[in-house]
Amino acid sequence: MKKTIWIIHQYASTPETGMGGRHYYLADELGKMGHKAYVIASSANHLLRNSPEFTGNYTFEARENFTFVWVKMPEYKEAHSKQRAINWLLFPWKIQKLSKIIADKPDAILSSSPSPIAFLGAEKLAKKFKARLVFEVRDIWPLTLIELGGYSPNHPFIRFMQWVEDRAYRNSDRVISNLKNSVEHMVSRGMAREKFSWIPNGVSLAEIEQKSDLSQDVISQLPKDTFIVGYTGTLGVANALDTLLEAAALLKEYQHKIAFVLVGSGKEKEHLKQLALSLELQNVYFIDPIPKASIQNMLAMFDVCYIGLTGDPLFRFGVSPNKLFDYLYSGKPILYAIDSGEYKPVEELNVGVQVQPENSKELSAAICELYEMPEVEKAAISNRARKAVVEQYEFAFLAKKLEEVLFEQGK
Repeated sequence: MKKTIWIIHQYASTPETGMGGRHYYLADELGKMGHKAYVIASSANHLLRNSPEFTGNYTFEARENFTFVWVKMPEYKEAHSKQRAINWLLFPWKIQKLSKIIADKPDAILSSSPSPIAFLGAEKLAKKFKARLVFEVRDIWPLTLIELGGYSPNHPFIRFMQWVEDRAYRNSDRVISNLKNSVEHMVSRGMAREKFSWIPNGVSLAEIEQKSDLSQDVISQLPKDTFIVGYTGTLGVANALDTLLEAAALLKEYQHKIAFVLVGSGKEKEHLKQLALSLELQNVYFIDPIPKASIQNMLAMFDVCYIGLTGDPLFRFGVSPNKLFDYLYSGKPILYAIDSGEYKPVEELNVGVQVQPENSKELSAAICELYEMPEVEKAAISNRARKAVVEQYEFAFLAKKLEEVLFEQGK
């Protein structure tokens, strides 16, 4: 029996306005299954590249297999803007009016973080329609703000968020997360373990297969006839790219054989350029961001894909960075410099080398190991990686897992 789901995620977007991403593709797949899916998001947030076109307080955007609903919200630009925090409180109130605007009443409502406050609005709607309520955690708030942001657990707003988080674990029918080990934190906050299901991030094969060529300008910036260790994405502090350059410095005797290519932008870009100069590295190349549709063609130019994070203890609950799945689909060996607790995807799939975060010595040794790896082993890695994407991380597969959680299929 086909049903209706409302996916409430304040920072959701379409490919035209932002990244598209998890909820866009899950809703699309749920629609293909015959369900009626609605993604409900804020019209204003710091992650949007382009603002949606708007008429009135609520705008419906029909996609091929589902409906995107934009909720008019006050504009702001910076992540640390006070207006952003005000919007956290305003959004759950404004979505209440959708009960009279969306014709298809929900059988299930999914409320997604990072800010847990939207749950209060989702909970009220679920009670109104007697719908199943699923809470999704993608960043563990307020713990993230405490451990990474330095906020006191006794700060009034942090205590309010903590109350909401605990309420969500208690009152939801089910709880899901893309962070595999986050269940341990949830149980410590009083949640029944059996409520939890892990649904990681993934890839849309349909989107990946719509490849666009790299521009000649980009191609001309790439090093020729050399082994490339590559990175694509944000050049931020959390990505531990300092460690990658420090590893490059330890491999100076390989400067004419191994090159390092960083594709993207971010607050750390100028710092990283200066670091490369101070380390006298002549084999590090910085390339501006490229269209998402060109990512696979860029990864095809790499010999190894690097992904790293700082050693913050918060990552013990697991991680699910989108680039990991793009890297897997590329079939290239992966350098995984993350301590993500018991979640060790690269090691478990045997598709590269895992090292400790922020350890340039281990990282340089791993680079040498992959540099010297026989081609037959690289081909085997490629086969295992692509098989894992198709069988475990494609959004069509993940949407079936979500369907089971939302509607308790087969129970």
